[in-house]
Amino acid sequence: MQIAIIAHLKYAISEPFSGGLEMHTHMLARALRQRGHAVTLFASLASDPALGVEAICEQTSLLETGIAEANDVAFFREHHAYLRLMTELRSRDFDVIHNNSLHYLPVSMAETLATPMVTTLHTPPFCWLESGIRLNRTRMHYVAVSDATARMWSHVTKVDEVIPNGIDLAHFPFSVVPEREPYLVWYGRIVPEKGLDLAIEASRRTGLPLRIAGPITDSSYFEGAIAPLLGVHAVYVGHLDHGALAQLVGGAVAALCTPRWEEPYGLVVAEALACGTPVAAFRRGGVPALLDEHCGALADPDDVDGLAAAAHIAIACDRAACRARAERHCNAQVMVDAYEALYRRLAAPRLDTPPIEQVPLAMASVA
Repeated sequence: MQIAIIAHLKYAISEPFSGGLEMHTHMLARALRQRGHAVTLFASLASDPALGVEAICEQTSLLETGIAEANDVAFFREHHAYLRLMTELRSRDFDVIHNNSLHYLPVSMAETLATPMVTTLHTPPFCWLESGIRLNRTRMHYVAVSDATARMWSHVTKVDEVIPNGIDLAHFPFSVVPEREPYLVWYGRIVPEKGLDLAIEASRRTGLPLRIAGPITDSSYFEGAIAPLLGVHAVYVGHLDHGALAQLVGGAVAALCTPRWEEPYGLVVAEALACGTPVAAFRRGGVPALLDEHCGALADPDDVDGLAAAAHIAIACDRAACRARAERHCNAQVMVDAYEALYRRLAAPRLDTPPIEQVPLAMASVA
């Protein structure tokens, strides 16, 4: 099939990934190409060229210009990039278009295209995307990444199906035992809604050191709320590539997941489980669906003492059970199978229509 994937422009779709959405988009495009589909990824300039990228933004990522420029200029650049793309797609020949952008224009302008479209809802509702979806007047197939996310969007639109995110299990190999010197791990985008400050405090109460990895997306939050807490018991090791990150996570006795928001899925939970590392997490969004009593423990949201207690419970979990849980519930191949089947269903009328030169003459004359 000829498949177009529209990425978001905040970050490049390349390693080291800035977050779960970048990893998801990269993995989906790569897997579809490996299966023989012709994939075009519409993304920012520095995205991985092996994915069949067509750059729709002159910058490597919009955030790189957002600091130096006024916010309204950055907003205009993003708006113009998607407006131009949706206009150009009218004359492009794709069997299906997958909107992974989180931007309002691909959904609000979908009615201008004849090609069937899929939009994946990766976040709780926010004003711009919700507005675009409410303006959509054509048939859009909406997919949520978890049952929790589907419920969050139910007051805005009908979610047609849930396709849980997945991870490439080969990129997060199983660690039978943790490192000799025990430590906890927290990783992800360092922004207020991910709650790293709560993880640092919880780790102190366990008596175990915390190692931290991930991009500093909000420098003000890092400098004001995180840097003063760093030291012997909480060490920031940087923004790591897949290999180094898997080694770090696999070596921990447990991983902490501390969302302050309703986490749509919880990719960091899936990745930790794949490494054999049990998880202590706040009971928010899609996270509880990924864990059971054999691979982790939950605490009430924002309850630091509860999270510290959950960490001690998680440490006692069997690491093989954690890996087994990831293999059953978090396999990216299952996710790609589901999207591929969806694309075929949506594109079936186009794929089943023979080219004009194959239409029998009698039928052509009637037309």
